[in-house]
Amino acid sequence: MQTKSRTAMIAAIAGNAMEWYDFTVFALMTPVIKTLFFPVDPKVPGSEINALLLTTALFGTGFFMRPVGGLALGYFGDRHGRKAAMTLGMALMGLSVALLALTPTYATAGFAAPFIVLIARLLQGFSVGGEFGTSTAYLIEAAPPGRTGFFGSWQIAGQLMANALGATLGAGITMIFTQEQINAGAWRIPFIVGLLIVPILFVMRTKLVEPEAFVRVKSAGHGDRFVAALKHPGRNYLIGMGMVVASAVSFYVTFGYTVTYAKDVLKLPLMQSFLVQLIAAVVMTIVVPIAGAVSDRYPRKPLLLVSLAGYFVLLYPLYAWVIAAPSIGRLLVCQVVIGCFSAFFLGVYCTTLVELFPVRVRSTSLSIVNNVAVLISGGFAQFFVTWLIALTHSPLAPIFYVMIGVGLGLIAVIAMRGDPRDAVTATETVTASS
Repeated sequence: MQTKSRTAMIAAIAGNAMEWYDFTVFALMTPVIKTLFFPVDPKVPGSEINALLLTTALFGTGFFMRPVGGLALGYFGDRHGRKAAMTLGMALMGLSVALLALTPTYATAGFAAPFIVLIARLLQGFSVGGEFGTSTAYLIEAAPPGRTGFFGSWQIAGQLMANALGATLGAGITMIFTQEQINAGAWRIPFIVGLLIVPILFVMRTKLVEPEAFVRVKSAGHGDRFVAALKHPGRNYLIGMGMVVASAVSFYVTFGYTVTYAKDVLKLPLMQSFLVQLIAAVVMTIVVPIAGAVSDRYPRKPLLLVSLAGYFVLLYPLYAWVIAAPSIGRLLVCQVVIGCFSAFFLGVYCTTLVELFPVRVRSTSLSIVNNVAVLISGGFAQFFVTWLIALTHSPLAPIFYVMIGVGLGLIAVIAMRGDPRDAVTATETVTASS
């Protein structure tokens, strides 16, 4: 891989990875954060589950700003360049991470504490709302010919590496510090690490060069053709949203909710649950680029169908097996097996999603598809599954939620017409003549 291509890949995936690093840290620290920001009164029935609901709801509020940020930064990226949008988004992300790292707890600031976290989450939601669309468009457009699948898969691999880093820090903190030390301030360490990384990524992005594909389209002008391209073909927006829903439930429930689910529902040790999350993330990180490389040699649609079908069929029996006799060993087997099918889908899906839309509106379209679908299916996923568990008293409730999301992804892929690589050329030809 050429140095220029390698630099472009790192710069593109790093910002999106930071989003997932922060998400992972927040999700993994939910059992701690719920205590520090929403104190539990043991004398009040249901106060513990209420604290968990409030914490997951607080996390989800940032997703309301994602569609706004996605439209703003996505349109900015299509008009003024991927580099400009990616750099601006990184600056805003740095500010939000700083707020999260320095937020006082309820004991210090009272109700102001969760309010500050709310502001940070809204600001972060705006910045990351445009991150996926602009950085993914840049990554695919900067890829060498015939390697778009491999390059696109690294967007997901970057997210998984961030997940693994967050899980490593989470496990390390639980091993090194006592629960009292964690509550006293050690829980901030992963956020501070993220704060130190952001300036490096910002500098990297300021040195990027716009992809040739975008430069060619931009030189042809936008005007009415931009609006025409945004509307054509409309069905691809629904197909894209279906695939994003399958991706969202994977990250936000199947893997992002693992530690909370293992500790609060399965009653498994916190530290070992962190390790399960870490091992699953490492396995998936290996599988994703392999899937991306395979998709450069074979049609993407059959690969998506097989991976999603296996994912859907195995979900219920594997989790029922874990719940029947909860143990770290069973949970690990379940997460690794499900992770392989999920990772193969994710390794192919990212590039497929990009290829559904023409270059001139790619950043905007990806932002719309990703943020609307994630807002609906991912932003409050942890809140909904926690509520479902409390309502039904069934530990299998989250699994049905994931099965619905994966099923929608299957329907979307089935509805896809032909190979999406062919659709890129077709939509570009149509919009160019509009």
